Amino acid sequence: MKKLILGIAIVSSVFAFGQKEEKKDVNAQVQATNKAAMDAYNAKNYTVAGPKFIELYDLLKANGQEDKTYKYYAGLSYALANNLDESIKIYTDLINSGYTGVQTTYTAKENKSGQVSAYDKATWELLKKSSSKDYSDFKTEQSKSVEPDLYETLSTLLLNAKKNDEALALIEKGLAKYPNNAKLKEYHGSALYATGKTDQFMANLKEQLVKNPNDATNWYNLGVLQSKTPATEADAVTSFNKAIELAPNDPKLKDNAYQNLVYTTIGDDSKAVEEINAIRKSDPDKATTLIEARKERFNKALPHAEKWYQASPNNIDAVSILKDIYGMLKNQAKVAEMKAKEAELQAKAK
Repeated sequence: MKKLILGIAIVSSVFAFGQKEEKKDVNAQVQATNKAAMDAYNAKNYTVAGPKFIELYDLLKANGQEDKTYKYYAGLSYALANNLDESIKIYTDLINSGYTGVQTTYTAKENKSGQVSAYDKATWELLKKSSSKDYSDFKTEQSKSVEPDLYETLSTLLLNAKKNDEALALIEKGLAKYPNNAKLKEYHGSALYATGKTDQFMANLKEQLVKNPNDATNWYNLGVLQSKTPATEADAVTSFNKAIELAPNDPKLKDNAYQNLVYTTIGDDSKAVEEINAIRKSDPDKATTLIEARKERFNKALPHAEKWYQASPNNIDAVSILKDIYGMLKNQAKVAEMKAKEAELQAKAK
């Protein structure tokens, strides 16, 4: 999230209040509240900053100078404070109200001093009409819309709050306005998955990978989906390997990809063992065939597990699964080696 820049906006509000004597108390209150909000934000005390920005927004609104910029700052502060309920409420209100954060700055140059200054719209227009000799270089500039940021942030907040259906509806609303927004497309996939729409999620991932084939996270997510269906397990292996290849500097993603790669290759081992035990006496020949097939799956998984261990020698999950595979393949020397490593890591973790 972007750092806030607050000084310019509040100066214009204070200037307007300063024109009327009876507004001095309000002016002082606005300045004090603004300072408290800014100080809290800059000190990363977001729990205090959020309510203070709301207080500032309410003060300005009550005195006829509503500026939703401060409501936006409040929502951002609440989000940074992990106050999901308040931040969701504010961001939802901002989006529904049509707030974009676009502001127009009016500037002109004083010919005598050469200084360029900013003015409110009425003053700028008056100067432009009546002071052509004293002022020149009249310009207007519009700030960038923050509406895409509102959609992106609220999508994340809703997903974090497990309000997945609301998140999906919001993201699709945002994509209707900003169809090329990369973050909303990414969040769309997450929302589809969270709401159980896995077929759409897979299609979404494949679409994103066509546009960006170097996205390791999307390859990993695609592999997870593919691994859940026997018919696409081979595709899952390819996807996990691709994720590993593209994530050399992301150890967490790489570990997850290796782990899923190993387990996908092994398959549902509990089910395989149950099938073997169920027919071991009644059909020993078939049981032997199943045992050999199970052994072959472990043989195929072994190089993946060894590479995982090489990449993450202090990952206890990598050590444990490699120990189990060596045990299945009757490599007792390696089993002993992995047991020792496992004990070492367990001792360090205490």
